[in-house]
Amino acid sequence: MSVASKRPEQLFATLFQAHPWHGVTPRVGRGDLLNAFIEIVPTDGIKYELDKKTGHLRVDRPQRFSSRCPTLYGFIPQTHCGERVGERCSARTGTPNLHGDNDPLDICVMTEHPAVHGILVNAKAIGGFRMIDGNEADDKILAVMESDPAFGHFEDIKDCPSLLIERIEHYFLSYKQRPAEGKRKVSIAEIYGRAEAQEVIDLSMEDYREMYGTPEDRLAELLKFVRTR
Repeated sequence: MSVASKRPEQLFATLFQAHPWHGVTPRVGRGDLLNAFIEIVPTDGIKYELDKKTGHLRVDRPQRFSSRCPTLYGFIPQTHCGERVGERCSARTGTPNLHGDNDPLDICVMTEHPAVHGILVNAKAIGGFRMIDGNEADDKILAVMESDPAFGHFEDIKDCPSLLIERIEHYFLSYKQRPAEGKRKVSIAEIYGRAEAQEVIDLSMEDYREMYGTPEDRLAELLKFVRTR
């Protein structure tokens, strides 16, 4: 295929690295397999977080205490926890006036193998935590790495050992607590299975499109801008 015959999105892909949040598709192909961008791994003593403007990982803070996330931890690209995710959390928990935390949808990916942060992982959602942080919905999708020897065969959260679920739950209930500060109001109101996880993912994708538009819309706007220069 010659350069002249390439579509604009193909040309951009050869010139620029995709932004992990905005430039990577949320799903791998047409099935339920997800892309997960990994920000933190279990051995990290530093909490890394995506810098939303640049797409690079930034040090959020050194971990001052012994709590470590027991899974790979990151987010699903082109998702946004906005109005729909908040409304779903309110409806399921009976807690009124919740809204999303305005971040990408978080995901925990279980694997027996060590990994590094800043990578994309093929992940299969099996459930999630309906977490409420203050008055914000802060869902955590639980997933397994595709073809992982130890966890890859799990299809739903009920297949996961209860001890591992308890470890992940304990991490999220404690990792934001700092002894020098007042107790932060964080709770996990519901632990749900694969079907509800897919619903939350779909809602977060709708929230994203409402906030940022589709990739095609953004590309069309960019091309319109370039052609008027």
